[in-house]
Amino acid sequence: MWPVGWEAIGQWGDDAARIERLTGGAANDVWSVRIDGRLAVGRLGTRSDADLRWETELLQYLDREGMTVPVPIPASDGRLFVDGLVVMTYMDGGPPETQDDWRRVADALRELHRLTQGWPQRPGWRSSADLLHAETGTKIDLGAMPAEGVARCRAAWARLTGRPTCVVHGNPANPGNVRVTAHQVALIDWDESHVDVPDLDLVLPGNAAGLDDGAHDIAAQASAAWEAAVSWDDEYSARRLAEVRAV
Repeated sequence: MWPVGWEAIGQWGDDAARIERLTGGAANDVWSVRIDGRLAVGRLGTRSDADLRWETELLQYLDREGMTVPVPIPASDGRLFVDGLVVMTYMDGGPPETQDDWRRVADALRELHRLTQGWPQRPGWRSSADLLHAETGTKIDLGAMPAEGVARCRAAWARLTGRPTCVVHGNPANPGNVRVTAHQVALIDWDESHVDVPDLDLVLPGNAAGLDDGAHDIAAQASAAWEAAVSWDDEYSARRLAEVRAV
């Protein structure tokens, strides 16, 4: 008998099996799995079909365009997700360790941004520009935050107004969301990806994206505001909100 929710993995074949739980993916239950004798990753969550369709179609597109990303493995009937479960290819490598590694991550992010200009918004999500007026969007509820904190966040996001948008990964500065080898950089865990201003992705360790002082300050303030809002209310989000200056 499969654990509750994991019954759907049988749709990937009679020999499909969970192996061990993986770290990361706070919003999901993520395991290494074996499908047709191959190591893969299974992610079980509560996102809508429309949300998962957006993510899986994005990953397929990025793979076709030459980026190194987890590629959805279709179930036996061709579906890319079943009852909230997505199975994806396993990415080799370890987290970025050197400044050169992080510069390669910045290059991969800029390629993502170039390839997805004009991409439609993830269903139910809001961009930082939307949140200048909207109160809620998927994981964000500004009404739950202190009004003074919301004002600081909106002031930080307002500095990005009018800039072109594209798909952003959403959390690339977390080393656990990147797999680096000598030959490739893979961005994994696309659960936070949505359409927004690319600057939000470019606040990387050691300023690996090479932003000038002014651009880095704008991006860092907007990014801290986003992370505070998207994960409110816990110790981490409170710490991030404290980084957002009053304007």
